[in-house]
Amino acid sequence: MTSNIKSSPLIILGLDAGDPDWIENWAKAGYLPNIRSIMEKGCWGRTTGVDLINEDGTWTRLFSGVPQKEQGFYYFRQLKAGSYDLYTVEETNATQQVFWSLYQGTEKKVALIDVPEMSVMPDLQGVQLSNWAVHNSHYLPPVSHPSHLLAEVKQTLGKPDYITEDFSNNFATDKRIYERLKKRVARKGKLCRQLCSQAEFDLIVAVFGECHTGGHQLWKYRPEAQGDEKVALPNELSEGIREIYQECDREIGLLLNELPADANVVLVSSVGLTDRYPTEGLIEDFCRQLGYQASPPAQDTPKSPLALLRQIIPEKWRIALSSHLSRDVKEKLLADKFRNSTDWSKTKAFAIPSAYMSFIRVNLQGREPQGIVSPGAEYEELLSQIEADLAQLVDVRSGEKAVKQIWRSDDLFGRNSHPELPDLLIEWQPFPYFLERVQHPTVELTQNKPEFFRGSDHTHQGFVAFAGNDIPLKGDIGEISLLSLAPTFVALMGDKIPHWMQAATLFKNTSIQS
Repeated sequence: MTSNIKSSPLIILGLDAGDPDWIENWAKAGYLPNIRSIMEKGCWGRTTGVDLINEDGTWTRLFSGVPQKEQGFYYFRQLKAGSYDLYTVEETNATQQVFWSLYQGTEKKVALIDVPEMSVMPDLQGVQLSNWAVHNSHYLPPVSHPSHLLAEVKQTLGKPDYITEDFSNNFATDKRIYERLKKRVARKGKLCRQLCSQAEFDLIVAVFGECHTGGHQLWKYRPEAQGDEKVALPNELSEGIREIYQECDREIGLLLNELPADANVVLVSSVGLTDRYPTEGLIEDFCRQLGYQASPPAQDTPKSPLALLRQIIPEKWRIALSSHLSRDVKEKLLADKFRNSTDWSKTKAFAIPSAYMSFIRVNLQGREPQGIVSPGAEYEELLSQIEADLAQLVDVRSGEKAVKQIWRSDDLFGRNSHPELPDLLIEWQPFPYFLERVQHPTVELTQNKPEFFRGSDHTHQGFVAFAGNDIPLKGDIGEISLLSLAPTFVALMGDKIPHWMQAATLFKNTSIQS
């Protein structure tokens, strides 16, 4: 339900995976003058909280205000509740609760451009373009509303440029991707100006995905890089990440120059970046070698066509061949292996395949199809035992503890949370090298280099800056809850806060009581 109160336009500009340290430092150093201007005119801070522990779903939670315990989106690949089947999450059940859904069927005009994790929404006045130039945009086709908008964009700006991370450790490839990213930033800026000039919009949301792709692709070239893959300095890409941010800042300035001067402006990023290599092989080896996850006898393993192929083709060949397969085929192969390589009737707990953050699920009676662990005391004792075993893991190379932090979902999100959430979430130490061997007091865990192999992952903080006549705070406002952003956006639009947003707004004088 919207209000009749007239409000200034709201402009939200996003940097997908825009690292908060880089944004603040480069803005203050003068490299990002337009972002610095927003900060100096208003306030800025860091988004934090349990809803940022998992990178996937961050944008959905940011724009909906729906917490992860209700949303249930914690990774792009999840276990389907009540089964041992894996599926890929493309859109979440919270998508229809993003704050601009309040304007369906109203006179308010919106321009939504490449908002991550979002598709187009019917019954909104204005323009919407999704998956035109987002991080990993090749996974989903671009769509628009009205439907003819996509053809118009293609006519004036050409086809979308799908830029995929490539970690083949080739300088020429890295430089080519870097150049393409800079060019795509300019095209995105031109796209935003073109679409935003079509009407007087009440709300504009546009997100640049190039910081995300560029941050990962050029991670090893940054001056402060360390570890096995660090590239000798100086080199042509030493400041490549910063230069991509500078291109985004430039386009933000050009866009704001063409938009109403009385608008409230928000600059927001989802998460930052940090050193970390994949640990998928370690967590599976942990569950199997320590007896939590049972493998079926060889003669009992189902002989599906995929299983037979897996037996025939050596692992190194499978990894090499995998790079030529589509994402859908890879996920089907992985789901088949996951389902058929475990004796569920003898398994107490198992790992859900994931690259960085690890997820363990208890094979619980009444929840899993063949659950063998009783709820209550047995469940709690098993979690304590797994936590104790994880805490004893040591990186063989450095002698340091391998696991940084372990969370229980019940502690993070409360009991009776979304049924697809794992029971344990494990964050590994951010070593600047690949953990091939990890020592437990009773066994050594190992993992092979996977096909998806990069040396960076994400932090649990984002960045936000506000400027405008309705922004009462000035300077650094410190840490704020991710979930407070959506109700603040609604309040800045002059509307009532919907019932599903339980967090408080940031600015009391802009809040409208629901």
